[in-house]
Amino acid sequence: MTIDPSTGRAVLVTGGASGLGAAVVDAVAKAGGRPFVLDRQPSAAGVPWVECDLADTRAAERATVTLAEQAGGLDGVVTAAGTDLPGRLSDIPGDRWDMVVTVDLLATAAVVRAALPYLERSHGTVVTVASTLGLKAVSDATAYCAAKFGVVGFTRALAAETAGQIGVTLLIPGGMRTAFFDGRTEQYKPGPDAVLNDPAQVAAAVLFALEQPPGSAIREMVVCAEQESSYP
Repeated sequence: MTIDPSTGRAVLVTGGASGLGAAVVDAVAKAGGRPFVLDRQPSAAGVPWVECDLADTRAAERATVTLAEQAGGLDGVVTAAGTDLPGRLSDIPGDRWDMVVTVDLLATAAVVRAALPYLERSHGTVVTVASTLGLKAVSDATAYCAAKFGVVGFTRALAAETAGQIGVTLLIPGGMRTAFFDGRTEQYKPGPDAVLNDPAQVAAAVLFALEQPPGSAIREMVVCAEQESSYP
C-alpha cells in the first residue's frame, strides 16, 4: 500500500528531526505524502518544520496550528517525540521528572488537541507513540513509565471519543537503534547483546496505519525486535 501521490496527504510528525520521527518523515515522503515537523532541530532538507520545545505545551499547540495552516490542513499526526531520564525517583530532580512526563504525555495530548479540527475535516489519522514500558513497568523508570502508561490510556480514550470521526492508532514500539540511549550512564544503556529494532521497520508500520481508508483503523500495534526483552 502507498499514499496516492496525487493527494499529497499532509502528515505532522513531532520529533521528526531524529530517531523514529525522522524515519517516519522519510517513509511518508517516499510514499508521496507531505511531512511537516515539530522539533527543536531542523528536519531533513526541504521538509517544512517549526522549532518547538514540546516541554511548553501551549507552544506545542500554537506550532501545530501554524503547520496545519501552512499545510492547508492535516491528514495525519504522528507523535514520535519522546525523552527519558532514567534513575531512582529519589535521585531525579522534580523539574526533570516533570519534563519527561510533559514531553512524552502532556505534549502528545496538546498536539492532538490542536490538530483535531483539521483531522476531523479530512477524516485523518492519529498515531501516538507509547512504548513497551507503557505495558510493563520496570525500576528506575518512574517518569517514563508514568508517561507511556498515560499515552496508552489517553489513546484508548481518544479512540472511543472520536470513533467515526478520525482514525486512532496506538503504536507500542520496543527499543530501537537510535540516539535515544546516547548520553546515559552504562547501567542505563542497552547491553552489548541487546537486540534493537531498525526505526525504518517501525516507520513502515506507522505508514500502514496512516494508509487505512476512512472507516478502518489499526487500533493498536506492538512493533519490536523478535528478541525484545521488555515484551511481553
